[in-house]
Amino acid sequence: MRKETTIKIGKIILKTIAVAGVLSMAVLAPNALQSLKMFYGEKERKYRVGLYVKKTITKLNEKGFIEFQKRNNQIFVNLTKKGKEELLKYQLKEAAIKKPRNWDEKWRVIIFDIKEQRKNTRDNLRRELMNLGFLKLQNSVWVHPYDCEEVVILLKSYFHLGKDVLYMTVGEIENDKWLRKEFGLV
Repeated sequence: MRKETTIKIGKIILKTIAVAGVLSMAVLAPNALQSLKMFYGEKERKYRVGLYVKKTITKLNEKGFIEFQKRNNQIFVNLTKKGKEELLKYQLKEAAIKKPRNWDEKWRVIIFDIKEQRKNTRDNLRRELMNLGFLKLQNSVWVHPYDCEEVVILLKSYFHLGKDVLYMTVGEIENDKWLRKEFGLV
């Protein structure tokens, strides 16, 4: 089994559990199999996907991403704290800021004050902001022209930052011509 396939199945299973909250194993397997139809042909799916799902569930459990609970002679699966963090990691990789047809002429400014003890977290946050298309005004001040509040909430949650990061919608930034040019808004 290829690692890429395992990751796709794992992501689908984690998302399925997250959406449902706590999920019965009897419900999980058929739903995961349905979600995987797009990756395999009918014959291949019948023979391999069930095996992939079982192996992936076992690996997710071994890694501490999911846990099993038995209630009323049924086995239920739920995400652990570690599993929720792994799901956040998947969501962060897929995060993108949508560009609307017309700019509303408001800037989205992210400011943060992260202590030196969490320097790695601060550097990782900066890297993610760059990857998402933000521009740096100052080391701890980043700007984007489009609504990105949901992505910022995801970043705050993933990096456990809470009040250390502030999201602002600003009507004007002094000398913003270079920003407009960089974002292609002129």
